[in-house]
Amino acid sequence: MAEQDRTHGDTQENLANAQEQGRYIRKVRSFVKREGRLTKGQAGALERCWPSMGLTHEMGLLDLDKVFARQADTIVEIGFGMGHSLVEMAAAAPAKNFIGIEVHRPGVGACLMEAEVQQVENLRVFEHDAVEVLNDCIADQSLAGVQVFFPDPWHKKRHHKRRLIQPEFVELLRQKLAIGGILHLATDWENYAEHMLEVMQAAEAQGNWQNLSASNDYIPRPEERPLTKFERRGERLGHGVWDLKFRRVK
Repeated sequence: MAEQDRTHGDTQENLANAQEQGRYIRKVRSFVKREGRLTKGQAGALERCWPSMGLTHEMGLLDLDKVFARQADTIVEIGFGMGHSLVEMAAAAPAKNFIGIEVHRPGVGACLMEAEVQQVENLRVFEHDAVEVLNDCIADQSLAGVQVFFPDPWHKKRHHKRRLIQPEFVELLRQKLAIGGILHLATDWENYAEHMLEVMQAAEAQGNWQNLSASNDYIPRPEERPLTKFERRGERLGHGVWDLKFRRVK
């Protein structure tokens, strides 16, 4: 998600500034929809792979056993960017089902193109708003895991309210996870990491979650989360990355 977020963050911030100055009035959503320009490879992958791998909001509540033609733990990734790490995770865990949700069409095309190259069959994708998908398409207590990697940090203080990880959204994720299900968050913005931890610790204090960190804050990068090119570049520049994992306990 980092690659996508870096490209559309400026667009979102410009929109926010315009709204605050009264120049652009519209219903604010959790994302800014941008079609972008598809490469030939992305367009071809969408045409070939969407019939078997694409999911739509119009399908309504999904029967995951029918979607994947099997019973298996299902992991949802929200905002997968260009999809490289999602495909890598799906390829490395063929016994699990993966669903990716992304609003950026070139990212969806790139994800499908990579899945086709790697012959990944345990992956499905939505091109739609994650909140609407979760509310309308994913049954309560049906997921083994949810992952949100490198969401837009909305780094200016006046925009912090636009951050995805908020108490209401975390509660929605809790409802969709089965008891024992795992929420995995990651960010390369320390301030956002602190915000995430504060939100999750408040939910944990209500008895809903268990922090899987031995130090009750962050965890080392788990092996199952691939190291992205963006992350490797950040490491060379001395940038940090913070991972959090919480288990739903009730």
